[in-house]
Amino acid sequence: MKALRDGSYRPLADRLRPRSLDEFVGQSHLVGAGAPLRRALEAGRPHSMILWGPPGTGKTTLARLVATGADAEFISLSAVLAGIKDIRAVVEQARALRGTRDTVLFLDEVHRFNKSQQDTFLPYVEDGTLIFVGATTENPSFEVNNALLSRARVYVLKPLDASDLSVLLDRAIADAERGLGSLGLQIDAAARELLLSAADGDARRMLNLLETAADLAAPRGASRHLDLETMRAVIGSTYLRFDKGGENFYDQISALHKSVRGSDPDAALYWLCRMLAGGCDPLYIARRALRMASEDIGNADPRALTLAIEACAVYERLGSPEGELAIAQAIVFMACAAKSNAVYAAYNAASADAKALGSLEVPLHLRNAPTRLMKEIGYGKGYRYAHDEPDAYAAGERYFPDDMDDRRYYVPAPRGLEIKIGEALEARRARDRHKPGAPES
Repeated sequence: MKALRDGSYRPLADRLRPRSLDEFVGQSHLVGAGAPLRRALEAGRPHSMILWGPPGTGKTTLARLVATGADAEFISLSAVLAGIKDIRAVVEQARALRGTRDTVLFLDEVHRFNKSQQDTFLPYVEDGTLIFVGATTENPSFEVNNALLSRARVYVLKPLDASDLSVLLDRAIADAERGLGSLGLQIDAAARELLLSAADGDARRMLNLLETAADLAAPRGASRHLDLETMRAVIGSTYLRFDKGGENFYDQISALHKSVRGSDPDAALYWLCRMLAGGCDPLYIARRALRMASEDIGNADPRALTLAIEACAVYERLGSPEGELAIAQAIVFMACAAKSNAVYAAYNAASADAKALGSLEVPLHLRNAPTRLMKEIGYGKGYRYAHDEPDAYAAGERYFPDDMDDRRYYVPAPRGLEIKIGEALEARRARDRHKPGAPES
């Protein structure tokens, strides 16, 4: 590819940006025949919208096509660089054009704007001064004001699949005007497959990698040959979508947790390795494993919690890569263990009562009596010391506040160790029922 040093260079991904809906590849659920967004664009009736999807899926291109379809002025801002002053300047420009031409404001990475910045252009979206198109890789439910969400339709873009990426790749290689057609580039099948895989659904990433690899491709007569070795050198380490603290992060930890809960060790291992490969802090996963052990396994197999704690300790002592193996061991054990959320459910129910019932007094017989005065006024009077009772159980003794009915929060699951726990609890309750003077159940 000819090197341009006069400032006119444009990346391949920008040169190949679709100029019409017919050139657009992917997102058929939005711009395919009869799809809602396509109908609106073809009719020249643009509306405010938020385009939510991973990088390289066509958000910027769709924003430009919105303006093109309506013959509107297109103004692009990045929320990373722009501020309130820039928004006000756009509003003034839109006002000057109003009555002759609509204005489409495209705000890339809209999730980077805070509430006050988003509020700045909200009135102008509402009165039609601006047609707002926002792009975000983050869930707009969390990152965009409700007032703005209610005035803009949200469209969800998906990662491009291998067939879509393959269409773009062929177009880039063949197009002599905007692509690499003048190079006569030939790509080995293995190199092509690696490139499509490394793109990970991101068209921009694929085209950027292709452009770099084309510069390094070996000359072969009037053409160039791109082999697997060169492609590997360009791609380097595998790229996986994983935005720490973002949507992908929480989606993947959710998938890991649910795989463990669903007793699928293989899926759990996949999501564990997927997160580690994406750069997740292993200690974060180890801490989440502690939660899984208590929430989803509990007393059905208390060893899960011990193993999760030990996995944290191993990673803290050894670091990588030995520590990750200990975490994997804990994850697999928990996925295979008997499951019970009985303690989790009991804790939530007891917490609800503790908040709802107020400051109920501790019964006198359960209070400690370290002083003579306390003993004289009845603290500890009538308390039955369990270890002095048969089998260390004071049958019929009551431990709830006097003004509160008994509750049954903890219901052991019929799995794992909780089978025996449930049998023991039922035996004690039977003794409570048969104690003279005990209420009928």
